[in-house]
Amino acid sequence: MINRKQFLGLTAAAAGGLFIPSVGSSAKASTERSSVKANVFILRNVLLETGFEYNDRGEVWRTKTALFDIRIANGVIVSIDKVGMSDTSGIISVDMDGLLMLPGFRDMHIHIDKTFYGERWYGDPKPGRSVKDMIDLERRILPNLLVKSVEKAEMAIDLMNSQGTYFARCQTNIDPTSGLKSLENLKIALENKKEVMGSEIVAFPQHGILYSDSEALLRESAQLGVDYIGGLDPTTVDGSMEKSLDIMIQIALDYDKGIDIHLHEGAKTGIPAIQYILKQVEANKALQGRTYISHGFALGQSDAKELEELCIQMSANGVGVISTVPLGRSMMPIPTFYKHKVSVMTGTDSIIDHWQPFGNCDMLEKAKHCAELYGWTDELRLSRALQIATKDQVLPLNEAGDRQWPKVGDSADLVFVKASCSAEAVARTPEREATFYKGKRVYSRKTV
Repeated sequence: MINRKQFLGLTAAAAGGLFIPSVGSSAKASTERSSVKANVFILRNVLLETGFEYNDRGEVWRTKTALFDIRIANGVIVSIDKVGMSDTSGIISVDMDGLLMLPGFRDMHIHIDKTFYGERWYGDPKPGRSVKDMIDLERRILPNLLVKSVEKAEMAIDLMNSQGTYFARCQTNIDPTSGLKSLENLKIALENKKEVMGSEIVAFPQHGILYSDSEALLRESAQLGVDYIGGLDPTTVDGSMEKSLDIMIQIALDYDKGIDIHLHEGAKTGIPAIQYILKQVEANKALQGRTYISHGFALGQSDAKELEELCIQMSANGVGVISTVPLGRSMMPIPTFYKHKVSVMTGTDSIIDHWQPFGNCDMLEKAKHCAELYGWTDELRLSRALQIATKDQVLPLNEAGDRQWPKVGDSADLVFVKASCSAEAVARTPEREATFYKGKRVYSRKTV
């Protein structure tokens, strides 16, 4: 058996997927380890949540945990045994030293095709506060941003891995200034990093479909491997809500894509846009379960009755919300989304760019922001906050305290932290110790 530090010093050889020990390992260890395939191994002494403890009022006041051995083969969890019960003969056995294992994180809204990440600090004043002001700025700076966009996108992926993220839905500019170059460069970066990051691509008309006459470019991008067709503020930017939305929806239908629209508009124009989208999704079954409203600030400005009605329709038609959990503006009604079983995901959005100087790709921090904003300060609700960062909103324990993750057959997309339970991880956002994607270690904090 090797310990966690030794394991984190191992790297996967390009040929054959064999584990090669780091410098300083013994020759004997080298021979033994290189004779075992890296796609079958056991993670030992892994801390998992097993249930809740209740006080005399029937309230959750503590999370129960235990140590387990997790066997992984070909990127999938194949067995979960109490610690010490696994047969480790002939298999690499890695001591995880009691680190808490959580579901890996997903960044479901991020622009890595245009970022200052990796460059000098920028805190330049904005040319104005409107989306159109920023479009004018982009038209001037995009050519220079494209020069190193592959390199910077790859750096951003490394950052995501370091924060426990194994999957990203990447927005990419489709506009007359950059043409299809942002998409082409993003695809290169994602291909180069496909072993460490799963991904989806949204063809995003950042400068407006009508405002910049981008329909033809969107149609061309739809034939180049994107997963979603985007849109942008159909009234305040494009000036014609129905026409803008009709084009977006028709392109998605014509090329069998999903929809992910950026909707920053307030309630006056944003709610009618959402109602129109819901009407079209209800009429087109192909869009159900594949349509998302990113940002959706109008939902945070609608009255309670209207919001309830919208959430019921969204849930019925599989229309989800992707929120960055914004601070300092109208709070998004995430508790109401959960009440009506509306799919809610989160993402970084901008990562240190001309839109804002923030963005650290930390989805655990997004979960913490939820807890802080909505007053989820107790053990149960802190543990629930984690769902905004995980695939299909999965949590280690369900409401009744039964373990629902991990299960045999789950993809080994994992993150390890020093914490006693997921509630503590959300509240204290500890550093990520290791990240796995399909059973492959894609990040470790220590390489000793």
